[in-house]
Amino acid sequence: MFLEGACHCRAVSFSLESPHPYPYQRCYCSICRKLNGGGGYAINISGEAESLQVEGDEHKGIYHPLIEGQPTIGERHFCRECGTSLWVFDSRWPALVHLYASAIDTPLPRAPEHVHIMLDSKADWVTPDIQENDQCFAQYPEESIAAWHSRLGLQQT
Repeated sequence: MFLEGACHCRAVSFSLESPHPYPYQRCYCSICRKLNGGGGYAINISGEAESLQVEGDEHKGIYHPLIEGQPTIGERHFCRECGTSLWVFDSRWPALVHLYASAIDTPLPRAPEHVHIMLDSKADWVTPDIQENDQCFAQYPEESIAAWHSRLGLQQT
C-alpha cells in the first residue's frame, strides 16, 4: 500500500510503500509514551525503507534516546519545527522504517487485532484497551510483523 504522511506544520512530508499498513502495534515503553503517547503508547506500522521519499528533510531532526545512559541505535525522526514524531529507523533492520501511525495521512485499514508491547513500562495511569484477539507482551514480541500478517491471512496490497 502506498502511504503518505507529514508533520503537523507540513514542513516535512513523506511517502513510501508498506506491505504491512495495519496500525496494530501499541508500544508502552517510556520512550514511545513520552515522545508520542496521547494514550500512553505509540501506534507503529512498518514501511519499506528503500521506497521512503522525504520532502523538507532540512526541517527533520534525529533523536537517539538514552537507555541506561547510552544512546540507542534507533533513529527517531521528527520535525524540528513542530515536534511531530515521524518514524524510527534502526540499522539492525535496514529494510524497514517504523512509522508512527499518527503521522500518516493516507486512510489506513483497521487492524483485526493489536499487539501490546512493553506493558511492564506503561504509566500507572494507563489502562490498556485489550480486546479478546489482542496479544500482550511485557517486553518485545517474538512474532515478526510479517509473521503476524501471514498468520492472520492479511494480504499485501
